[in-house]
Amino acid sequence: MIYWFYEFLLKQQITELPGHVCFMISGQDMTDAPGNLVGITSWCSEISKHVEKSRHKEKYGIRGITFHISTPDPGAMKACLPEIRKISTIARLILHIGNKEEIAGSGMDVVVAIGKSGKEEITDCIRKMAEDRVRPSDVDEKMLESYLTFKYTPDVVIKSGGDHLTDFLIWQSVYSELFFSDVNWKYLRKVDFLRVLRDYQSRIRRFGK
Repeated sequence: MIYWFYEFLLKQQITELPGHVCFMISGQDMTDAPGNLVGITSWCSEISKHVEKSRHKEKYGIRGITFHISTPDPGAMKACLPEIRKISTIARLILHIGNKEEIAGSGMDVVVAIGKSGKEEITDCIRKMAEDRVRPSDVDEKMLESYLTFKYTPDVVIKSGGDHLTDFLIWQSVYSELFFSDVNWKYLRKVDFLRVLRDYQSRIRRFGK
């Protein structure tokens, strides 16, 4: 009862939401609690509907989620794929694993990137530009961004368990708000996520200025 009431109070305090949320977890996190991806996707949908209803306006909700699973061996996550694919029952799943991409479902975009590296993504951009014979004088930020695999900028990046961030989205997340939670991924609750959203709206986004 107390937990439900606290969750209710937190929801009432949230009036602004990030457009895109990124969670960074480890391979061990994923193995410990593979069902959290579907759970968090459901939470994002629920809080988005709540905020949009309270503001009487659409498009104020969370429009996209990314889950980055840091692992040197993407193949080790094979046992978790059935749980990951369940996301497609409530959202549009874009799954990146190795050199493969799977797309299934409809609704809010949910990207799951397994074993991806930001440095590798930037290196691939440079390689592709060289293959396309792009002139050095034509290379600018807009050009590089057009070659990125992940063409979005997360408003907030969340790392649970207190570990350091990876280099994933190293280009895209330069102005993202960063949140480090002491709660391990396995024990992450809806109230923990709502706290992040509440704190996010209280921060002044300066975009590096």
